[in-house]
Amino acid sequence: MFDKILIANRGEIACRIIDTCGRMGVRTVAVFSDVDRGARHVHMADEAIPLGGHTPAESYLRMDAVIEAATRTGAQAIHPGYGFLSENPDFVEKVVAAGLVFIGPSADAIRAMGLKDAAKALMQKSNVPVVPGYHGAGQDDLAARAAEIGYPVLIKAVAGGGGKGMRRVDDEAEFENALDAARSEAAKAFGNDAVLIEKFVTQPRHIEVQVFGDGTDAVHLFERDCSLQRRHQKVIEEAPAPGMTPEMRAAMGQAACRAAQAVGYAGAGTVEFIVDASDGLREDRFYFMEMNTRLQVEHPVTEEITGVDLVEWQLRVASGAPLPMTQEDLQITGHAFEARIYAEDVPAGFLPATGTLHHLTFADNARIDTGVRQGDEISTFYDPMIAKLTVHGADRADALARMDRALSATQIAGTVTNIAFLRALAGHAGFAAGEVDTGLIERDLAMLNQPAKPCSRTIAIAAITALNPVSHPHQGFTLWDSLRQTASLEHGDEVVAAHVSPVGGDIYQVEVKGASHRVENKQESWHVDGVKVTAQTASLPGEVAVFWGNSYFFDIPDPLSRAGGASDGGDATLAPMPGLVRSVFVAPGEEVQEGDRLLVLEAMKMEHVLKAARAGVIAAVNVAEGSQIAAGDILVALEPEESAP
Repeated sequence: MFDKILIANRGEIACRIIDTCGRMGVRTVAVFSDVDRGARHVHMADEAIPLGGHTPAESYLRMDAVIEAATRTGAQAIHPGYGFLSENPDFVEKVVAAGLVFIGPSADAIRAMGLKDAAKALMQKSNVPVVPGYHGAGQDDLAARAAEIGYPVLIKAVAGGGGKGMRRVDDEAEFENALDAARSEAAKAFGNDAVLIEKFVTQPRHIEVQVFGDGTDAVHLFERDCSLQRRHQKVIEEAPAPGMTPEMRAAMGQAACRAAQAVGYAGAGTVEFIVDASDGLREDRFYFMEMNTRLQVEHPVTEEITGVDLVEWQLRVASGAPLPMTQEDLQITGHAFEARIYAEDVPAGFLPATGTLHHLTFADNARIDTGVRQGDEISTFYDPMIAKLTVHGADRADALARMDRALSATQIAGTVTNIAFLRALAGHAGFAAGEVDTGLIERDLAMLNQPAKPCSRTIAIAAITALNPVSHPHQGFTLWDSLRQTASLEHGDEVVAAHVSPVGGDIYQVEVKGASHRVENKQESWHVDGVKVTAQTASLPGEVAVFWGNSYFFDIPDPLSRAGGASDGGDATLAPMPGLVRSVFVAPGEEVQEGDRLLVLEAMKMEHVLKAARAGVIAAVNVAEGSQIAAGDILVALEPEESAP
């Protein structure tokens, strides 16, 4: 076994690897960018080496700097985590050339599976079923290839993943524009604009199989269902897959092992399949999509149902040990779910968000994988994941109930999150019944995106918190200035006035929205109308949060500052988030129509196209390609519309 390893990653995966290494007695070396100087993984590691810079290219993607840090600290091996350099065969070769061990598959195995077209050709030779489509090297006349396959089709970048360089096309008229967009995105993300064309499965389920190899043999640790996705990114994963028959599980597991053995795979990997669920789960309706030659984000659900620590297996096999278990030794126990908690604005279209985590409390009844602590900042430079919340239950219904309870007990303030959306998914009738496919979120997004409205009791608690001079010393209020004070609170588009009168001690009478409540706040315990409630509160600059079943956030308007900001009512296009301007399509004086592309904004590894809200003439373009902008910046302005006579 290794004495010391370097972890070439950051965030929750670096922390998760450090946890296992600590239990095994393996010392760890962290690397970090300037942004991550005070990050949790840096604090947890035995040693930490700075890489400098802010962006991944300036830090975690600097292969020579990472290897030099490993050799300087005496590390014997490098664990890549996922993302960054984890599937870069050139990096693997450099690690080996430096006399170090790469904790993962060989460079040849990564290359064999790294290009989707070549991988699918190899799978066909290995008797692994693939989706009908065109996977050839030639990139000419792809429209004709699509017509031969039959619409709808999916254009996919041959390199990379994460939904980048991927477009669904429903008819021939859309094809060329979709192809241009996919190629552009792929070139920027992966340095390779080649694509493949596949038949689009109309009722697809995304089921993947965890495999583990030693370079010769391979076992599978059963399947995960990752069908709940948005923008081709996974949201909630579970294991085992609902509705899976023993026959199909055996067929998929054996196919996944054949795929791993075909490339002499060593370490943890995932073979992803698309399943046509239009006629239930059948052994002849699953198709190879790709193999991820690394540890997956969602590996905790597999660990929960098998009792296996996959990172420990990685370390042992990389150090020369045989596979720790045989296929016959592996069993499924219970059911597990993983929910990815992100800093993102779901109502605004899942836009990534930033902010400082002023208040952060996780549930006690769940496994939490996180790379952040209270007080940390979610920046624009990296993925906005806050944590992975994983639960395990005796069966699917039990695990689903546990996930909802754990999400309801999670308290985050300082940035918007997707927790309410995750809870809505957990309560979705179809999902609860196991009726899942990759289109569920898109079909039911309006229903899943209904914000919870605070009741008068919740507003009463928020009002007392807002008027508390200890929590908000600069608000200019105190409950003892007079017998009655008024708190003005903003929740969404609604402004509510709550009138608070002290009764004595920690008891207040609150009048709000035609109701009157007697509220007591004593030793962090709230009582409303004589009943103890589970509400908890947090005070932030200019805002209070009430956590009571759902998370409710109330802005506290500053009566001394009423300056209005720029409006995006059509005349101006504002930046919806901080980011980098990748492309600008317009110039002053040009005419645009409603829906025309104005520019492309890149934020947290995703590209967002901003379009004209109305027809008009461009008055000003305030940014150029390569500009770093802040949320709310005016990017493009139109000439004002002429007033009606």
